[in-house]
Amino acid sequence: MKLQAIKRGTLASLLSPLVLVSSNPTWALPPAQDTPEEVLRTEIILDARSPVDGRPMNPAEYAALQAEQQAPYHPPAPLSSKVRSIVTLLKVRKFIKTYLPFIPMK
Repeated sequence: MKLQAIKRGTLASLLSPLVLVSSNPTWALPPAQDTPEEVLRTEIILDARSPVDGRPMNPAEYAALQAEQQAPYHPPAPLSSKVRSIVTLLKVRKFIKTYLPFIPMK
């Protein structure tokens, strides 16, 4: 008696999701007012946002920004030897404070 009840309960629990899914297959479809993806892929976008700060741009400004970003990079003039030595000393000090914290430094 209990075995039959368990079998019926198991069968019912397996079939109940199928009944819910098969009762209304239109739940899986997008709403009718949505524009199809194929149409959206062919649409020409006339407004853009700046990748730098997110402000709206027209196509001419966006093209100019893209050209500016793709231009070759020209590094600034080399630093003087005094500035390079100070930066090196600061890096050494940071290394010592990180890996040898027991050495007193101000």
